[in-house]
Amino acid sequence: MTRDPRDYSWLPADIRAFVTRTEADYPPDAASFTIARQRALYDASCAQFDTPHPPGLRTEDLTIAGVRCRRYVPSAPKQGVTGVYFHGGGFLVGGLHSHDSIVADLAEAAGLTMIAVDYRLAPEYRHPAHYDDCIAVVDALDGPLVLAGDSAGGSLAASVSATRPGRIRGQVLIYPGLTSDPTLPSVTRHAHAPMLTAADCDYYHAMRFDGPPPRGDVTAEALAAEDFTDLPPTAIFTAEADPLASHGVEYAARLAEAGVPVELTEEPGLVHGYLRARTMAAGAQASFVRIARALDALARDGQ
Repeated sequence: MTRDPRDYSWLPADIRAFVTRTEADYPPDAASFTIARQRALYDASCAQFDTPHPPGLRTEDLTIAGVRCRRYVPSAPKQGVTGVYFHGGGFLVGGLHSHDSIVADLAEAAGLTMIAVDYRLAPEYRHPAHYDDCIAVVDALDGPLVLAGDSAGGSLAASVSATRPGRIRGQVLIYPGLTSDPTLPSVTRHAHAPMLTAADCDYYHAMRFDGPPPRGDVTAEALAAEDFTDLPPTAIFTAEADPLASHGVEYAARLAEAGVPVELTEEPGLVHGYLRARTMAAGAQASFVRIARALDALARDGQ
């Protein structure tokens, strides 16, 4: 029996509750609103999932290479290695505020000092402005780095890694968007998924690029690379009900073929943006633990 592509009643009850709670503030048709309204709604939606910072964790707002950033220092930080986090939001919404509690929790759980990057957003700033800000921060930091990012931030992390061979110790990509190719299986299978649809992806591409997505440009799409051999050890986490799921699968295959250490975790019963559900959904909480462990392992590698 063929499953209705718009029916996601099979998702776990706690994830369905997360989707309902999210859509109360950030409705599925948010892309039809003004940019300012989308950002306000997204911020409100993210804020309802915020949690207090872990005890002992310290934060500091600072500017690195002209880019606003926030440093998170956990209660027992590893020495000699820094994490850099790029937030999601379709290159259009979000910032230091939207992902503050996520980065705080990851920093503490992984014992890793982390820098969150407040890169410029579309459509006011088109590609490559977002990449330019991220690479500027990375180039300004000393010592070994581990990159991490979710969704659009995962795209940026992978693009930075592709253009700084040997500079990055490892990367953790969380439901990343790595190509504009509409033919990958998950794009069709989950075109109408909750939290992110294939139409949403098209909209974000239109906002990000001044024209069609560039072809062969790894600063825009990490899967456009011709050679993957110089990429760092990588951990990838995908959500089952997500049009971007195949991006991570394809990227992991390319890395494995090139001999790059890679671990792909395909999370069943989860949706795009599930990091915000980590305090209310069992699957999201378990995945968060795995993500923090991957950050920890990559940061320790070589110490």
